[in-house]
Amino acid sequence: MKHPRDSWSTRFGLVLAAAGGAVGLGNFLRFPGVAAQNGGGAFMIPYLLSFLFLALPLCWIEWVLGRYGGKWGQGSPPGVFDRITAKRRPHAKYLGVVGLSVSLGIFFYYVVVECWSFAYTVFAATGSYGGLSSPVQMQEFFRSFVTGEGDFFRSRLTLYGAFLVAFSANMWVLAGGVSRGIERFCRITMPLLFLLAVALVARVVTLGAPVCPQWSVNNAFGFLWNPDFAVLRDPKVWLAAAGQVFFSTSVGISALMAYAAYLKRKDDILLSATTSCFLNEFAEVVLGASIVVPAAFLFFGPAGTREAVAGGVFGLAYETTPLLFGHMPAGVAVGTAFFLLLSIAGVTSSISVLQPSMAFFEEEFGWTRRRCVAVIGTVTFVVAHLVIFGKGVLGEMDFWFSEFGLPVFALIETAMCLRYLGPKRTWREVTRGARLKVPGFCRIVACYVSPVLLSCVLVGWLFTDGWRKIAMGSFVDGSWQWAYPADELPWVVVTRLVCFALPLGYALLVRKAWRASR
Repeated sequence: MKHPRDSWSTRFGLVLAAAGGAVGLGNFLRFPGVAAQNGGGAFMIPYLLSFLFLALPLCWIEWVLGRYGGKWGQGSPPGVFDRITAKRRPHAKYLGVVGLSVSLGIFFYYVVVECWSFAYTVFAATGSYGGLSSPVQMQEFFRSFVTGEGDFFRSRLTLYGAFLVAFSANMWVLAGGVSRGIERFCRITMPLLFLLAVALVARVVTLGAPVCPQWSVNNAFGFLWNPDFAVLRDPKVWLAAAGQVFFSTSVGISALMAYAAYLKRKDDILLSATTSCFLNEFAEVVLGASIVVPAAFLFFGPAGTREAVAGGVFGLAYETTPLLFGHMPAGVAVGTAFFLLLSIAGVTSSISVLQPSMAFFEEEFGWTRRRCVAVIGTVTFVVAHLVIFGKGVLGEMDFWFSEFGLPVFALIETAMCLRYLGPKRTWREVTRGARLKVPGFCRIVACYVSPVLLSCVLVGWLFTDGWRKIAMGSFVDGSWQWAYPADELPWVVVTRLVCFALPLGYALLVRKAWRASR
């Protein structure tokens, strides 16, 4: 039985929800680290080009697909693809399985990373790591928290409790539906997120030079933004920029498609999509880049900051920043605000990646919202335990569902839209009801340039690093070298089986749903 279709109550709520789906841990942690490692200010050249010629036009196309499918009450990728082909291509709907798998798969591990921020919010507020003063101690604290071994934590009980809180928060928001759940939550939390970020930036800027006169605020921002144009000759820098933009704007997850499906035919998607994208960029380039790396420079200097950045996203967030807060005046309050910021950003992103699957079961099987939450929640809850207890599982899932899955599905979306709507009709759909006027060459960019660039990025990535990950190793001096330690390899194999079983399961469900509809 079909149930009444939900909808957005305001355009503002939709924009905040779409921006919330994009604004996440990558904005405040991944971007400043990637920029610092890839030429600083020079990195912004490929980054901005990737945003304008790749991510933004592809966002418009995903919104077009969502609104187009929404005319027939379809918000999931299989339903949208079936409608866009006018049901003349029976196999088209199976391509939507990739979108469902990518979005649900990301939640498997993202909710676990999210729970780390929940836990660290409590650690910061209670001063649990207040006595630690060296990077080695902070690394051991984080490792002990995640593994349940070491001097600080004797089991994973603390981690598991944080996981239950984060998981329950996601399910609670989703159970409320689109308007009373997702929209209401984002209308409250997104302004709070930006306020917290602005307050943290203000605190960093007013610190002065607390350790060394040469380690000033001006030099801190110079460390991040002084351009090294020599790096632009390295193709990997351009791939890193494209990958960061892709990761940041949530293109290819199908969440934007699911959100746009609740719009009316003449609603302005150009303004809404562009506004949400630029909100995300403001959060990333202006706010995210002004907190962690500059603060690290003020207290650790250039050498210590390079070491922190080299530690990766998780090292920067959970091993370096807690030490920074210990040096700051009112460090407890600042640390609590920072990890609360990450927690909010995590939830607004993770609820968006579950919406495509929610829409699929609501529309194709007639399930109630609460039944969808119960079934999807059970599946994700069980699989997330692989990430909690397994070794190397998080990185493997991130590869298949994010690094590999996002660009692949974005290419599928673009090809489906341009093949069955055609470039002219696609652009008419982009500009239908639009209050925002864009130059005519944007049609050429969206319909021709972006698909070619996306194909080049995907092929370039596969030929540089991707193939080694897929093959699980490479030949070194004539002998095969596994890319995983021996204790991780069994977990990686199990994870790959899960990654391949997910689209297979969705394909069977799609087949069952369409047979029943006939």
